Amino acid sequence: MTQILFLAHRAPWPPDRGDRIRSWHMFEALTKLAPVHVAALCDNQADADIAHAKLAPLTASLCLEIRRRSRPAALLQSLVRREPASVTAFGHPGLARHISGLINHGHITHIVGFSGQMGQYIPPRDRFSGPVVMDFVDVDSAKFAAYAEGEANPLSRRLYAREARMLAAYEGRLADRADASLFVSAAEAALFAQRSALNPARIHAMENGIDTVKFDPAGGFATLAKRKGRLFVFTGQMDYRPNIEAVTWFANDILPIVRASYPASIFAIVGRAPRQEVLALAALPGVEVTGEVPDVRPWLAAADVVVAPLLLARGVQNKVLEALAMARPVVASGAAAEGIDAAPGTHFVTANHSGEFASAIVKLLANPAAAAAMGLAARQRMIDRYGWEARLAPLAQHLGLAS
Repeated sequence: MTQILFLAHRAPWPPDRGDRIRSWHMFEALTKLAPVHVAALCDNQADADIAHAKLAPLTASLCLEIRRRSRPAALLQSLVRREPASVTAFGHPGLARHISGLINHGHITHIVGFSGQMGQYIPPRDRFSGPVVMDFVDVDSAKFAAYAEGEANPLSRRLYAREARMLAAYEGRLADRADASLFVSAAEAALFAQRSALNPARIHAMENGIDTVKFDPAGGFATLAKRKGRLFVFTGQMDYRPNIEAVTWFANDILPIVRASYPASIFAIVGRAPRQEVLALAALPGVEVTGEVPDVRPWLAAADVVVAPLLLARGVQNKVLEALAMARPVVASGAAAEGIDAAPGTHFVTANHSGEFASAIVKLLANPAAAAAMGLAARQRMIDRYGWEARLAPLAQHLGLAS
């Protein structure tokens, strides 16, 4: 009987951040094909308890382990082991033993790995000969190469460059082991094909989708209290470096220009785990840092403009898809908009410099009818193009399970 092992670097519940949104919908798609065994890591016990309560009734077996290795410890161990630190950080002996047991007992016929860090748990071909699909999502080695290029500190630059180099080699080996390698956009898939010697026929784009029923401006969710000024919203995990850089740029360089025309404007940074440099932004005029919120939809619905000023972005940004589905006018950097099959100027606005970004926001505020029309067009585009079921349909074919 067909049985699928799904490996995830974070348990795919709750779907409240970019990686878990994709992994949750992937898990749901897999359960429609065959019984699914889930082996995943969690950041803490509270996350594990929440994930277990949801996933246990839906899985053939479930193993959730707590990831306890700190970043400094992972870095030191990776230097000794001569492997990427971001792979070492997600190593767990208990999870490895559980996965090995499932394989040895012959329960598993297919393996799907989510995020490159989980490739370390996929057995070699002489131990498992069934189909293996690896969802890299993004080309992580390219991300670390970009970090290295933009890093002023010499030691940090060397460490980022090392990570980029070692990850690139690791990604190549992992993709060679897999029968199919998936990426979140055609641009990421093309980049990986260019950087690797792998047969391009084994590299595929499988885009993110959006739940347009949940992310519906007419949906049933709480509303925020009416604010006096104009509201700009950024959503995201706020201990993630690209998000930190994005909100820092907006708060320091873009918001003051907009406030010259709209003095009461507020920039809300909405997302869990804000680091100290993000919390410090709340001291600036008009900046609000919310921390974790139970639901981002009220904030998106209340926003006059949703902003995505990412200087570095890989793949398709869920935060942008969610805002577009909520029929909000969006101003995004070119990096944040990359890979989204929608038309700049019709469905959203792109801007790449502080003055350009501020000008785009001011124009939308000055013409609310045009902003509303853009939001409605964006939502329709999301409905027409980005349903999760259609986006993940190729999974069955990649696994050899298409009917």
